[in-house]
Amino acid sequence: MQRNQLSDMTVFVEVARANGFRAAAENLKLKAGSVSEAVQRFEERLGVRLFERSTRSVALTPIGERLYERSLPAINDLEAAVMDLDEQKDSVNGTLRLTAPYPAGPSFLDALVAEFACRYPDVKVDLIYDDQKVDLVEAQIDAAIRSHTLLEPDSHAVPVGPNLHMAIVASETYLNSKGIPSKPEDIVGHDGICFAIGSADRLAPWEFEGPDGRYSVTPRPRMMVNDLRSMLTYAEAGLGLAYLYADVAAPLIEEGRLFEVMKGQVPPLPRYSLNYRSKKHMTRRLRAFIDLAKEISR
Repeated sequence: MQRNQLSDMTVFVEVARANGFRAAAENLKLKAGSVSEAVQRFEERLGVRLFERSTRSVALTPIGERLYERSLPAINDLEAAVMDLDEQKDSVNGTLRLTAPYPAGPSFLDALVAEFACRYPDVKVDLIYDDQKVDLVEAQIDAAIRSHTLLEPDSHAVPVGPNLHMAIVASETYLNSKGIPSKPEDIVGHDGICFAIGSADRLAPWEFEGPDGRYSVTPRPRMMVNDLRSMLTYAEAGLGLAYLYADVAAPLIEEGRLFEVMKGQVPPLPRYSLNYRSKKHMTRRLRAFIDLAKEISR
């Protein structure tokens, strides 16, 4: 690819990412006319229309959408490489962007991030707690802490934190009404408050240990949500059994608002993973964070 083609592609990606020529021009520190000309030149060279334009909006055409999806990771890698070169050779600085599920914070992540911030005072940390899955490329996230069921495809993962102890809980009202399950097979006949992975079409499995290894049992999905706090609310309301992190349920169990069933039969899940896209052009701050996570997690 010629140099001017790469430049025009960079402009194209920024227009798509910013949803407009004016916003892209501000981000690129160029005149709006120059951005428009670059995109038009790129379209003419490719012989396709990449954007549908009107006086009020700009939208990618189907072929433009496909090109954007294919080119965005490469452009992000180039930007990361340039940013890394701009950093001082002997320092770790810039902004480290992380995302993680809420339970990871008190479990281990808050302590890890605090240690990292103390060791590297020139790094700003953006840590967003969210139980929903986030696209690392689209959200421009450096790394995501994920459970084994939410790992990003085509990415790298480093185990971090402790094993994830699980619990099955329900309200006294529900147990009095539907009975108390005594073994995994009993769960099939119960209503379940299930964690949805991305959508209600994919539910987190309820895992158990048997003579032949791990296996899962599925209750009747009564409630399907992607937020652990909502799971607790629905369980307390008597809507079914909930399978979730023991640490999350512990306060309500201690207060007598929820009751744990099948104690000792629910095995821990694998540790969280520190999930990142590529080892190529990795920033020093991300490398430093990964190294610290490995050090603390040994």
